Amino acid sequence: MRIVQLLPELNEGGVERGVVDFNRELVQRGHQSLVISAGGKLVPLIESAGGRHLVCEVASKNAFSAWPRVLQLRRVLRELQPDIIHARSRVPAWLSWLANRPLGLPFVTTVHGFNSVNAYSKVMTYGDRVICVSGAIREHVRKHYNIPEEKLRVIPRGIDLEQFNPEHLDPAFIADFRQRYQLEGRCVISSVGRVTQLKDYETLIAALVQLKPQMPELTGLIVGGVREDKQDYFARLQAQVREAGAEDYIHFTGSQSKVAEIYALSQVVVCSSKKPESFGRAAAEALAMNVPVVATGHGGILDIVREDQTGYLFNPGDVTTLAARLQQAAGRSWSGLRPFVVENFSLEQMVEKTLAVYAELMASQEGKG
Repeated sequence: MRIVQLLPELNEGGVERGVVDFNRELVQRGHQSLVISAGGKLVPLIESAGGRHLVCEVASKNAFSAWPRVLQLRRVLRELQPDIIHARSRVPAWLSWLANRPLGLPFVTTVHGFNSVNAYSKVMTYGDRVICVSGAIREHVRKHYNIPEEKLRVIPRGIDLEQFNPEHLDPAFIADFRQRYQLEGRCVISSVGRVTQLKDYETLIAALVQLKPQMPELTGLIVGGVREDKQDYFARLQAQVREAGAEDYIHFTGSQSKVAEIYALSQVVVCSSKKPESFGRAAAEALAMNVPVVATGHGGILDIVREDQTGYLFNPGDVTTLAARLQQAAGRSWSGLRPFVVENFSLEQMVEKTLAVYAELMASQEGKG
C-alpha cells in the first residue's frame, strides 16, 4: 500500500512521535510511507527510516490562504496516487478532505484529542473510517456528533517496546544524567511532557514540596521542552519552585531524547493533566519500563492506569491526595506493569489494527466500484 499521513508539523509531541513510529513500521512491512507536514526537527527520522517527507503548508489556520493550499495539496495527491489518505489533525483534515473531493481516494482520520465541539472540529469525523485513540475519545465523538457506529474504530496509540525496554538502555547517558542532577540514592519522581498549562505542573510542584518533609530523599524531574508561547508559564513555574526553596530537588531538564532512560531512573512517573487527555502516552511508556504511574483520573488515562494495579489516580488539582499517592506508589513493589503494556498498548498491535482498517476500507471501496 501507498499511505499518506498528514499532520501540521513534525516537532515534539505524542502525535508526531506516533507518526514517526508508524512510518518506520510501514516501511519495514514493505509499504510506501509518505508524510506531509510543514516540516520540523523530526523530518530526518521519517527519511532515515525509508519514508518520504513532503513539505506543504498544512499547519496554518489562515482561512484566506486555505484555497490555494487545497489546490496545491490536490496536485500533490493526484501525483502521488496514494491508496490511503490519513489525516491526524484538524487543519490537515480540512485541507485533505477538500483536496480529495474530486479524487475520491480512501480517507481516514484519527481523533487524537478532546477537540472543542464545533463545526471546525467536526471534520475529524469526515473520514471513511474514524480512528479513536481511546475509549474516552470514542465516547466523546459518539456523544457530540451524529456519526454511524460502523465508521468508528478504537486503536490505542502504540508503544515501541524495543525503544522502551529495560534491557536496552544507554548506561553512559544514565550515568551522566544521574550525576548532572545528583540522583544517586534519591527517590526520583518524574513527569514527562511539554511544559504547558494542560499538564498542571504547578499541582505537581506543590505536591512535591508538601511531600519533601516526609521523604527527604525525594527529587522531582520535569522533563519537556518549552515553546516560545509558553515561556511566561514556564517562568511562573520556576518562580513557584524558587519561592518554595525547592531549587535543589525540583529540576526542569528541558526536552530529552533518552526518555526511556529517564523512566528507568524514576521510582514513580506522574501525569497530572488538569483536563482529560486522549490517551496518556507517557503513562504507557513508563509502565513499559516497569515504573508505576500516578495520574489524574479522567480521559484516556483510565485505559492505562488501573487503581492499585498499574498505579494510582487522583482528582485534578488535589495536591494533598497527589502527595499521598506518590508516597504510596514509591513505597511498594510492583509487578506485571510491562506485560500489561505488551498485551494492550504495543506498537505492533497498533500497526496491525490500523493496517486492517486500511485493508477493510480499500476492500469496501473496490466493492462499490
